[in-house]
Amino acid sequence: MKIALFGKTGQVATEVQRRASGDVEVQTFDREQADFRDPDAISRLARSLDADAIINAVAYTAVDKAEEDKATADLVNHLSVRALAATAADRKIPLVHISTDYIFDGSGTQPRPPEAPASPLGVYGATKLAGEQAVRDCAGTYVILRTSWVFSAHGSNFLKTMLRLAKTHGSLRIVADQIGGPTPASAIAAATIDIARALSNGQSGGTYHFTGSPDASWSEFAREIFRQSGARVDVTDIATADYPTSARRPLNSCLDCESLARDFGVSRPDWRVALADVLKELGAT
Repeated sequence: MKIALFGKTGQVATEVQRRASGDVEVQTFDREQADFRDPDAISRLARSLDADAIINAVAYTAVDKAEEDKATADLVNHLSVRALAATAADRKIPLVHISTDYIFDGSGTQPRPPEAPASPLGVYGATKLAGEQAVRDCAGTYVILRTSWVFSAHGSNFLKTMLRLAKTHGSLRIVADQIGGPTPASAIAAATIDIARALSNGQSGGTYHFTGSPDASWSEFAREIFRQSGARVDVTDIATADYPTSARRPLNSCLDCESLARDFGVSRPDWRVALADVLKELGAT
């Protein structure tokens, strides 16, 4: 199976490349080859692909910066996604598109199923939602895979920030009223490959959720990081209101992942187990 992977150095894209084996051949396209600020260029590139499936791991993810840079966020998260999805649909190439919990407003306390109404709080979520709708409108074969709180040994993420701060701080104040599922990039990568294979074999798609288990707060995630790494850091719970940011964050990022397990046999990974693997890779245990 030939997979065209948009994104090369991000967390998920890195793990997709690491997990490609056997009959899976991955061709990657980095920012120079696939500039998602240029939808026409993405369309031209997509027309030239020799692939059985496409995985799109590209996104403008600077949540706060997006509030001041809506045009670029919309190009990357929406308009170029539309260009990619339209060409994929026209060429009948299945598309796996990674999206986010930020398309929801985070109200309530229950995990949201994929069909729950969307109501993003900021520009990042709004542009990702527009990208999702563009994929649907193009009416090809697709899976939109929403995830949250991604971590790995690569790139920038909460785990690596905590490890860095632990070197210079004996105590930290961490938000405790945002709840979600920390998700290992390695598990997302494995899921996207499995989904791409299923779609290329004729399975129908749709919109699905995939996050790590169990759900936790940022402060609980931090405590587990410090416990497993052996860092001596006291964590004090604070409210979101005590840590103001340019873009509002959803308080409830819990996602109902049952339909993905039912339709594709992909179950939620235990993020605590994956955390141990990542810490070992980073030499932080």
